[in-house]
Amino acid sequence: MPTAKKRPRSYDPGRTRAAVLAQFGNVREAVRGLDEERLGLPTRLGEWTVRELVAHIGMAVTAVHRAAARPAPAKRDVQVVDWAFATSANSAAIDAFTRGLAAEHADLGAYLAEAEDGLRALLAEYPDGRLLETNVGAMPLDDYLVTRTVELVVHTDDLNAAVPGLDVPYERQALAAATRLLADALAVKAPGGSTEVRVPPYAVVQCVEGPRHTRGTPPNVVETDPLTWIRLATGRLSWADAVAGARVGASGERADLGGLLPLLG
Repeated sequence: MPTAKKRPRSYDPGRTRAAVLAQFGNVREAVRGLDEERLGLPTRLGEWTVRELVAHIGMAVTAVHRAAARPAPAKRDVQVVDWAFATSANSAAIDAFTRGLAAEHADLGAYLAEAEDGLRALLAEYPDGRLLETNVGAMPLDDYLVTRTVELVVHTDDLNAAVPGLDVPYERQALAAATRLLADALAVKAPGGSTEVRVPPYAVVQCVEGPRHTRGTPPNVVETDPLTWIRLATGRLSWADAVAGARVGASGERADLGGLLPLLG
């Protein structure tokens, strides 16, 4: 797993908490109107239907409850960006757990409502510095919530792709946090200063070994919008297709990120 060497980015705990609740609320409101036919639609996530996808979104939130139920670790041993490199290791267990949840909860609306109520109660009880033993290691509660913005934004996008006309909105702060975490993950995976990756208005990172840029216009620049970046980082969109579709601007001999993406398995 790549290791962060730069000072980790900080996130405002209050904004992160509000973002997670708002984005989950957006999903919950949209799911209330889904009938069995639309819950049975296929998704771009292998064999999962919309029902499994919705169950997984709930699972992404209840993961906070499960982590908080474990004894608090003595000290932190991972940074928030480390989460990005550990997601694929648990894919089989996540798939099995998701399928079980989907089968167990016939009323997904009630399941999401319970998950939201539980999260609100947990956040009211625990301060932001409370350490959690997560599936990737020990980190503060509010850092773990940053990873939940990635889960929620990515799977909101999956939900919108699966159900025509659903159009679940993206909460601005959730989209910003998800964009920044994944941009930082790229900088950790490919450390260096020869290429500038811009995802306005939320993130700019330097990455890729080579001559370091110090002033003026960088010789190697990649620029795209937040949702395109998130789709690239998570494998929902290939680099070649993004470039061919003019979803990404890339200039310079070190601006081809195709060999570095996706970041999440």
